[in-house]
Amino acid sequence: MPLPDPFLLSDLLRHRVRCDQGLDHGPGVMAWMHPPVHRLLGWVSRPSALRTSRDVWRLDQCRGVDDQQVFVKGLPAETDQTTLDRLPTLLDADLLDRDGQRMGQVADLAFVPTTGEILYYLVARSDPRLPGSSRWRLSPDRIVDQQPGRVFTALQDLDDLPQARASVRQDLVRRSRHWREQLQQLGDRAGERLEGWLEEPPWDEPTRRDARNDEWSESRSSPSDSREAWDDEDWSDPGELRRDQSRSEHDEDPWI
Repeated sequence: MPLPDPFLLSDLLRHRVRCDQGLDHGPGVMAWMHPPVHRLLGWVSRPSALRTSRDVWRLDQCRGVDDQQVFVKGLPAETDQTTLDRLPTLLDADLLDRDGQRMGQVADLAFVPTTGEILYYLVARSDPRLPGSSRWRLSPDRIVDQQPGRVFTALQDLDDLPQARASVRQDLVRRSRHWREQLQQLGDRAGERLEGWLEEPPWDEPTRRDARNDEWSESRSSPSDSREAWDDEDWSDPGELRRDQSRSEHDEDPWI
């Protein structure tokens, strides 16, 4: 599996190192970097807890990574912890604002695996070892000066930097604020609907259906019209009608 781009140093150090001969060289313990140009040169692993020696790996020796191991090619350079402590680094350095006041601590970095270029540093306000703490992204161009254990910036506050990861507390506060805003919106909508319902009159004006019903009622014939229709002269007496029929029959029969 190829290396992710960008790659966090903390993720690299979390993996155990396995060489192309199948040997386990232990987990990563620290970075090997060149701070003046913001470049990661390699990293260091601890092959055994009983030995004081450390294995130093160049970044170009890395060939791939899986969930638990990082695979390297070639042999490491062996050294001791005393020599490694003299290597320059910006990790664990205090981050200072424009007034020289401490704002946080450099806790991690993200780099390009093919070149080692450091894209940004991750800064923690409190102890970075605390689980779930927040991280702010510090790009190299925001650094004004650097000394052993101190990084100077022109920032006024840590919140001037983009936040890469919120703490558990901040995430909970943000979620609760979002839920509160949603409940407020629902309450406002319900209030508007209730006000609109109260402002409506208790009865409505006649609708079109009622108007059609009224027109249909008016178009129906009145009782007087019905009586006139039944009193028409065309309706004759039944007895007179039978006499007329018999008379016509006698007139038509030639033998009578």
